[in-house]
Amino acid sequence: MSVKVECVVKERCEIGEGPVWEEKEGTLLFVDISGQKIHRWNPATNQKETVATEKFVGCAVPRRSGGYVIGEGRSFGALDWESKSISTIAVIDEDKPNNRFNDGKVDPAGRLFAGTMAIEERPTVLELKQGSLFSLNKDHIVVKHFNQVDISNGLDWSLDHKTFYYIDSLTYTVEAFNYDINTGSISNRRMVYKMDEGEGIPDGMCIDADGRLWVACYSGGRVIQIDPQTGVRLQTVKLPVDKTTSCCFGGRDYSDLYVTSACKGMDEADMAKQPQAGCVFRITGLGAKGIPANSFTG
Repeated sequence: MSVKVECVVKERCEIGEGPVWEEKEGTLLFVDISGQKIHRWNPATNQKETVATEKFVGCAVPRRSGGYVIGEGRSFGALDWESKSISTIAVIDEDKPNNRFNDGKVDPAGRLFAGTMAIEERPTVLELKQGSLFSLNKDHIVVKHFNQVDISNGLDWSLDHKTFYYIDSLTYTVEAFNYDINTGSISNRRMVYKMDEGEGIPDGMCIDADGRLWVACYSGGRVIQIDPQTGVRLQTVKLPVDKTTSCCFGGRDYSDLYVTSACKGMDEADMAKQPQAGCVFRITGLGAKGIPANSFTG
């Protein structure tokens, strides 16, 4: 089966991010960070529902009790989709008013891990070392794992739940930590992959059912599959847009890779060359499958 890339959500996001496949509904959840929107798209009907946020929204994840938990501005919030109402759960980085949440994901025990960064002056131009990585526990207690982060981005967990994978984009690396599922603590930080020249900036990522990582490469116009055990790149798939931002597996058997993208910062000439910038793409025929997303338990 040959690899096929198609544009499936044609309405542009400024900064599309954080795709999550919702198995029960058969829908793709994703955010437009600076567009301040959370989208839910149904591939069977091609219908898209949207909830607007008041601030930049870095991530939205399903909640086991219903609705979603989001990282909006400097707050963890609870979103009721039907009423489109958002209530604050916890505020972080109170000493850094120019910070905002970026990417986030739920761990295998139901905690939400999400990181922060300074608000960008323009894409990838920002005050450095302002971000941190946080987790929100089911009792709504917030844990700060580390600081000195430039752009907190992709994250996921190994299939045996013993390793946490993480991207701070401007290090141009994918890193790993020992991970304790019982406490949510992480330790022993190390590099598992260094981006090659021309690959772009590592952004969002997800893990497949074989334990390989898929990394969206911002300014690289591609997703790459890497083996975190060996640090070897196994596959590269090019897309018709440069600013690929994140990815997740979905579809009936989790063999479709959905990829978000951005158009913020592009001028008319750029947009004429890449008219699908900011759209969502579906890649099929990869020979890989994903695993279901975790839901927040609190």
